[in-house]
Amino acid sequence: MNPAYDLLPVFAQNLAYTAGGIWVARQRFSSFFHETLARWEKSVDGPLLHLHAEQRERLDRLVRHAAAKVPYYKDLPPPSSKYEPAVAMAETLATIPPLEKTTYRDQFQQLIAEGIPTRRCIRLSTSGTTGTALHVLATPERLAENFAAVWRQRRAFGAEITDPNLTFNGRMIVPFRQRTPPYWRKNHYGGQTLFSVYHMSPDHLPDYVDAIHDTPARYAQGYPSALHLAARAMIESDRPLPEGRLVGVFTSSESLLSFQRDAIEEAFNAPVRDHYAASEQAVSMTACVEGRLHVDMEYCIVEVETIEECDEWERGPLLVTGLGNDVLPFLRYRIGDVGTRAKTPCPCGRPGDTFLDIDGRVEDYVEASDGRLLGRLDHVFKGQRGVAEAQIHQQIPGAIEIHLVRTSEWDDRAEPSLLRELHRRLGETMKVELRIVDSIPREPNGKFRAVKSFRGRLDPYLAEGTT
Repeated sequence: MNPAYDLLPVFAQNLAYTAGGIWVARQRFSSFFHETLARWEKSVDGPLLHLHAEQRERLDRLVRHAAAKVPYYKDLPPPSSKYEPAVAMAETLATIPPLEKTTYRDQFQQLIAEGIPTRRCIRLSTSGTTGTALHVLATPERLAENFAAVWRQRRAFGAEITDPNLTFNGRMIVPFRQRTPPYWRKNHYGGQTLFSVYHMSPDHLPDYVDAIHDTPARYAQGYPSALHLAARAMIESDRPLPEGRLVGVFTSSESLLSFQRDAIEEAFNAPVRDHYAASEQAVSMTACVEGRLHVDMEYCIVEVETIEECDEWERGPLLVTGLGNDVLPFLRYRIGDVGTRAKTPCPCGRPGDTFLDIDGRVEDYVEASDGRLLGRLDHVFKGQRGVAEAQIHQQIPGAIEIHLVRTSEWDDRAEPSLLRELHRRLGETMKVELRIVDSIPREPNGKFRAVKSFRGRLDPYLAEGTT
């Protein structure tokens, strides 16, 4: 958040977000986006052979492009010439070693394609699930494809791009020092009401409930943890939304837990539809009416390194191959998540690979000294110099300990910068201690939890025994 923004009155902040909304809409919803969305809405129901043929065509083109233009992939063999698309893709992928995150971080420049002007590319960074934010370059066309996958799902459930909506994500839209409502801002152009996830204390949640009821909206979107907090407040005050008010609640960016889904659906009186994706623009899965996550096959290929299986499913780490980002190809990228792929067709009738769940990041809440509950803090580590990995530990409300693995870029400016970002989100009263460590242990499933709470509960609204 720009410091000058903090000083603006609320109406001017709304104007700022409206201006930003106009710019974002023009970037996202280009003619290429609309053409892609129209084409993918026709291809979504198969037949499967046609989807495999499109995947194979896109994979072959990307492999040849990477071998010719990307220094890291200069020794790639040509794609398989087998006739059957599924067989050919399997053979082609088998010749490509998995891309590790450490390799991606350490050889980033070698992974960028030559001959593509980076000035026309969009610079992103990963959210740092492992406490490590990675740089990403993507073409505008690749981002348009990402939004085409998102809007194919949403339109299938009755939402439209022009619909008003409620948004709960990690943007710093409300100055932290603010202690009276509104804890939300308006993007009038997009019909969007953006709620601050950093002000959701027990004292403030009734204001959120009022705003949710008073704000016209067709759907809600955002982090499951924030939507769940609002949902529990609505349930406890016996103020769920009327049935039919929303066509759906679209969640993303965090693992959606079953207790969160149940509470959100009860409070918002609308089905929850999840979306699994990543900042690397290399994978997209969208949930159907049956709750399964369908691989958006025009967008990516997902492999499972099987470590456990039965007749109905197989589970293991994911290798993802994005099929459209020419400037920074991700081929068999070990993204760090574990998924459970179904071996049976989805009852909804949509063809292709489906996943029963993605065991992505499952984060505890951090509790501020004033009772605010924050379910996602990985944005703190975006752009921080010298941070290889970081993990937040909390034993008592109002105090956290950061376990930090440093890189050679760590210098005298790094610690003040990190502390400043933490206090912006948690407040100056939060006690923060940095603890330098050589490494951070993983969970039994191989995942890294960005926030670990040792206060004996994952969520203050949970009944005992739920994890």
